[in-house]
Amino acid sequence: MKLVIQRVTEASVTIDGEIHGQIGTGFLLLVGIQDRDDEQVMRKMAAKAAHMRIFEDSAGKMNLALDAVNGAILSISQFTLFADCHKGNRPSFANAGKPEHAEKMYLYFNECLRELGLRVEEGIFGADMKVRLLNDGPVTILLDSDEM
Repeated sequence: MKLVIQRVTEASVTIDGEIHGQIGTGFLLLVGIQDRDDEQVMRKMAAKAAHMRIFEDSAGKMNLALDAVNGAILSISQFTLFADCHKGNRPSFANAGKPEHAEKMYLYFNECLRELGLRVEEGIFGADMKVRLLNDGPVTILLDSDEM
């Protein structure tokens, strides 16, 4: 699993011209799933994201997690995180999870975040989505379950 965490002051996802989900302060998460990713990986990555201390405390240090700032999550499925660009100029997405498995794991990941007490808005798996965000900092963190 690959996860891009962007600290935002606001973010939204629009599908077919309608806002489907939006948040204020929190994380925009881009979520990439592989076929070998399972529920254990989803729980582990959800806990890691939920507890990331990347909001500033009163001393200006990144020391606060989402719950300390009453933050929310906008979670967006993103198979292109597994783009392989080693050959030529057209990326291969062969390493991305098959849609049936990836959708199941994506939805489970979002439920894991909710079970941790977070408000989670989400896109629609496989939909053509327009994502807007105001990156705060900017702060962007990349997590890969293979490296944890």
